[in-house]
Amino acid sequence: MLQATDSASRAQLPDPATAAETPSKFVYRWWSIGFIVVITVATLVLCPIYLWRYGLTKAEFAFFLFYALASSFSITLGYHRLFSHAAFKAAWPVRFFVLFFGGAAFEKSAMAWSALHRLHHRHTDTDRDPYNIKRGFFYAHVGWVMVEIPRYDYSNIRDLARDPLVVHQDRHYKLWSHVSGFLVPLLIGAWIGGWAYAILFPVAARIFLVLNSAFCINSIAHTFGDRPHDHHSSARDHWLGVLLTNGEGYHNFHHRFPRDYRNGVRWYHWDPTKWLIWMLARLGLASDLNRVSDERIQNSTHHQ
Repeated sequence: MLQATDSASRAQLPDPATAAETPSKFVYRWWSIGFIVVITVATLVLCPIYLWRYGLTKAEFAFFLFYALASSFSITLGYHRLFSHAAFKAAWPVRFFVLFFGGAAFEKSAMAWSALHRLHHRHTDTDRDPYNIKRGFFYAHVGWVMVEIPRYDYSNIRDLARDPLVVHQDRHYKLWSHVSGFLVPLLIGAWIGGWAYAILFPVAARIFLVLNSAFCINSIAHTFGDRPHDHHSSARDHWLGVLLTNGEGYHNFHHRFPRDYRNGVRWYHWDPTKWLIWMLARLGLASDLNRVSDERIQNSTHHQ
């Protein structure tokens, strides 16, 4: 699975050190490769067969959709904008929700995810970028999780170490991810539609879709699209990335202004993550929403 290694030592936050470069010779993570192959075959081969023979009831489809959206938004709203970029603050029920369903996505703990993502922003398109697009589209999309990444300096997440929930999820990531990603969807799914449905849809297909939608930001959004705010960055705005990732596809804007809670800055931009954060703020569950001034945004487009 795509879970972090050595979480106990990482949570202790070692002294700052120079980040290691990605080696030219890869050491493959066969467990991760096997996991990806299994969920891919289950989703692309077995799920269509199941749908052709049995279909899905409304309850089965609703549960699958809820769990997929909960996992996906926990990555975009929680792991990305809340934890990695501190674009806003959230009350503990929101943090618990995104840590629980974020674990179900099997994209590492929030601390590990954030540490790697901050390295990506700091060292974009270099050998210190964990998912460097210059190593190829496939590597940036999914190849990077199939190989061992050198032990990076995790002192860039000292702020997250002050949150007991985040630290607990990191130190006990296997517990969080297996309960949220396997146990709960399997038990509820089996109760709703049987074991075959539970294994194929709220587990395998959900994980496959959530993983690949998130990976599209590393691949599609660094290859195709426009660069209206930073012409020198490989990050781009692309409509497909926008649709697949709850609004994360406005990636050129995001790389220029990473602490803005919005990725789609215009009111008409498709950014449901932004709208959800705004709604949480209206409910008193989120605060301190960071916004870049209109003047700075306009200057970024005029000075290309």
